[in-house]
Amino acid sequence: MDKIFRWLSGNKKTPPAAAAQDVTNTAPLSEQQIQAIVSNQNPRFDLQQLISSCGQSVGKQRELNEDSLLAITAMMAGNAGNLPFGLYIVADGMGGHQFGEVASNAAIRTVAGYVLRKFHPYLFHIKTDTMDESFQEIMQAAVAEAQRAIQREAPGSGTTLTAALVLGQQITVAHIGDSRAYFVYPDGRVEPITRDHSLVKRLEELGHITPDEAANYPHRNVLYRALGQGEILDPDIFTVGFPQPGHLMICSDGLWGVLTEEDLTRAINEAPTLQRACQNLVNAANAAGGPDNISVVLVQLIG
Repeated sequence: MDKIFRWLSGNKKTPPAAAAQDVTNTAPLSEQQIQAIVSNQNPRFDLQQLISSCGQSVGKQRELNEDSLLAITAMMAGNAGNLPFGLYIVADGMGGHQFGEVASNAAIRTVAGYVLRKFHPYLFHIKTDTMDESFQEIMQAAVAEAQRAIQREAPGSGTTLTAALVLGQQITVAHIGDSRAYFVYPDGRVEPITRDHSLVKRLEELGHITPDEAANYPHRNVLYRALGQGEILDPDIFTVGFPQPGHLMICSDGLWGVLTEEDLTRAINEAPTLQRACQNLVNAANAAGGPDNISVVLVQLIG
């Protein structure tokens, strides 16, 4: 924690008084120079940075979109170094519950607001002392505040929540419900990093049903843990390293429930941009019948 924020406090050294100024004569780039820059097919990123995109659809069989998503990507860079910062959230309001769309929206607004309030003073050099909470503690408190917001704004409703806070090469995840976070690698591997809090997943973990049976289980959407439901809140909170090379993907079950891992990797790895990849994923989910709302966020760390 100290190391991450040390450079945010600025370099306190006094610049050399007699340092010679670097005076450079400038001139417009020539046509040849411009062409050389544009035609470079293998750019080198000296500045490590996050890029992200997202996609969403109501699907083919629903009239109301109960999913909500948020994607915030920022960068601070200077003489002391650079720090990519991102916050990415998918929340899926529970179908069949009153005001599921209100619950999912309240969840992302509350979690994002809490996290940004915590980090704003450090990211913008308003405070320079060490944070007194760990990233996991901040995410835990943000989810608890979202629980209270949902119970206040939409009592009786519920939502899933999968949120990823990215600082540099570190991802801190808060997860409850059956939206998912994955690592998707260029070699075709797909690694789920969250665990579904669903009845069908629990039965599969206990060995009562096989993975093939789970895919067609009649109550596969029943959750035993969700935001806004009950008094006891027990989200999964953990920290992992960002995959390099690879993508972080967060999505609702309207996407992962109808696409195979091969579908996911093809849509992502064959796309020229993250924006196109997200559109490919949404289109593929709709082509598979679009039985539910579809939300996806893709994030890549380059450099």
